[in-house]
Formats: sequence, structure tokens, C-alpha cells
Amino acid sequence: MDVMGGIHGGLQADLVTAIGSPIPQTLYPFLAVLLLIAGLVLTASFFIYEATSAKFSRKLSQEFATGGISSLFLGFGTLFLLLWTGVYV
Repeated sequence: MDVMGGIHGGLQADLVTAIGSPIPQTLYPFLAVLLLIAGLVLTASFFIYEATSAKFSRKLSQEFATGGISSLFLGFGTLFLLLWTGVYV
């Protein structure tokens, strides 16, 4: 036994609580579908913008904004898709 009085440094099992999700698990399918659809729509609009605008009339800030937001939506959508299917990351 150590100085704290227990084998594991004074950590008592009854004081430890499990880590839970701040979002209910029932919302995972809805969030996955919603975020993935939003990300795919923004990705499609990015490609349409790139294909239809002239080379010198494009705005770099608009490209970064559209690409960044679609990337966030697709990333979080993929996260919730994995959580929905039982792959806990």
C-alpha cells in the first residue's frame, strides 16, 4: 500500500464516472444524414463555381469559405456516421 492508502494511489472506484456524450445517441442518424447532405451540397456548389466561373473572376476568399465549411460538414457528418454504426472514436 502506498501513502494515499490504496493500491491505485487513492483512486476509489465509486468516485469514477463514465464519460458520456453531450449529444443523445438517438440524434446520431439525423445529424449524420443532415451534415453529410449539407457537406455534399456545398462540395457540389464549389465544383460548379470552379467549372462555370472564368479564371480571373474567381474569388479566393469564396473558395476558401466554401471549401472550409463543406470540409467541416463532411468531417462531422462522417464522425456521426461512425458513431451511428457503432465505431466509437
